[in-house]
Amino acid sequence: MTLQDTIEMMNSADFKERFKAEFYQLKLRHEGLHRMLSDYKGNRLPFVPKCPIGLLEAQLDVMEQYLDILEQRAEIEGVEL
Repeated sequence: MTLQDTIEMMNSADFKERFKAEFYQLKLRHEGLHRMLSDYKGNRLPFVPKCPIGLLEAQLDVMEQYLDILEQRAEIEGVEL
């Protein structure tokens, strides 16, 4: 799945579809940042980020917390992810 694949879901009148889109978008962004950090630590990035690695790691941690919260909400609200 790509971010492009979630556009229709984001525009849905059904909150469960919008919820899924939010989750999938966050998951994709989390995976991308995780990959980037792995490449950064392995000296495989084709560029050097301007922000400190600690800030990127903090962002990743918050994204993980957000994913956990969305998963809990999905279970409570009956949204199948």
